[in-house]
Amino acid sequence: MSAFQILKKRKDFLRAAKDITMVSKNVIVQAARPLSISQEMPARIGFTATKKLGKAHIRNRTKRRLRAVVRDVYNTLALPNVDYVLIGRFGTYSCAYEDLQHDVKWAFKKVNQQIMQRNSNDPENSAFTD
Repeated sequence: MSAFQILKKRKDFLRAAKDITMVSKNVIVQAARPLSISQEMPARIGFTATKKLGKAHIRNRTKRRLRAVVRDVYNTLALPNVDYVLIGRFGTYSCAYEDLQHDVKWAFKKVNQQIMQRNSNDPENSAFTD
């Protein structure tokens, strides 16, 4: 089981919403670089489920399922020095776990491609070079 840092501050969620977004059937993944990068830090992840999804037990189950999927894919797909936000959708609550895992992996890969593409275009940002 991998331990990851959790985003808790609203400003981090808002910054991720303004940067890169990938939408799949069951989940939305947003990503942004942290404001201060002094050294290589592990990825931070935030989870959101809005009241549009339903009552509290549905929102809680949605976030619980997202946390479980992220535990499975975090070590292989999360880039260092990136903040990710996962937003639950209507299908997150009731879809098959394999479908949810597939959607999260797809969204993480697409977000990571955009991050790496931006970094190759921005030579002064050396925090993401391997």
